[in-house]
Amino acid sequence: MYRDRKIAAVVPAYNEEAHIADVIRGLPELVDIVVVVDDASTDRTAEVAAAVGDPRAVVVTHEENQGVGGAILTAHRRALDLGSDIDVVFAGDDQMDPSYLPALLDPIIDRGYGFTKANRFFSRSSFAGMPRYRVFGNIVLSFLTKLASGYWHLFDPQNGYTAITREALELVPFGEISKGYEFENDLLINLNIVGVRALDVSVPARYGTEVSGIQLRRVIPAIGWLLVRGFWKRLIWKYTIRSFSPIALFFFTGFALLLWGVGFGIWVVAETIGPGAATTGTVLLSVVPFLIGVQLLISALVLDIQESPD
Repeated sequence: MYRDRKIAAVVPAYNEEAHIADVIRGLPELVDIVVVVDDASTDRTAEVAAAVGDPRAVVVTHEENQGVGGAILTAHRRALDLGSDIDVVFAGDDQMDPSYLPALLDPIIDRGYGFTKANRFFSRSSFAGMPRYRVFGNIVLSFLTKLASGYWHLFDPQNGYTAITREALELVPFGEISKGYEFENDLLINLNIVGVRALDVSVPARYGTEVSGIQLRRVIPAIGWLLVRGFWKRLIWKYTIRSFSPIALFFFTGFALLLWGVGFGIWVVAETIGPGAATTGTVLLSVVPFLIGVQLLISALVLDIQESPD
């Protein structure tokens, strides 16, 4: 127990026989439950995890590979069944430093947050040695995730070192969350819809000898498409169905006016190519809706930022 809370470590693992024992052995005594989910590994991950002999540990094996998100969701379900109050994700490749566990737990217990996550980039030194394209990619992905999820104060969305309460998990529709590498982004979107307060915690990255299995050509389009769908999902559920907000009114009206302005402007240009010239009134029918649409979208964005549950 940690400050009267039962803590569960959920450990997704795929082909991690070289690291899984170190992950389990490295978990401090404050962790009461350890749920290791072997995501249909082709090596001895499950056998090695069981052989550690930790009485806290439960090993679950997927018959078919479900992806890192699917493994985490399975682990959360089992941890809830075992009575956990707070679940913390530890990757099976031993990248997550357990010494920072209290830093993730204390804001939940002391300040009422429902979700905390590690952020590797609070310090400028975190970017040292990182290729420029990765720095740029992290910045772009973080901004797009802010826009889609509504958590404008969070950064480093792909960092999976997270802690979440039982209450927050019970609000999340497990069956609707992506099971692939885009799991973290989708979880943030769904947490915002139900109003869970979230916080970034400064935790430096820890890299070892593990090799990333991420295939960027598949992952980037998948995350991008999820963020597009997630933005509309959040807008509809949070600001339209649950409570029709001015944010929805501003956004839908602004988006419609923007489309009209662009579409009508293209038509005007096409019709006046050559000796013809558009009248002032015709030009205004394109420009004015466009400008009003942009202003309404900016207003919606500002209001959305103010609504971020921090």
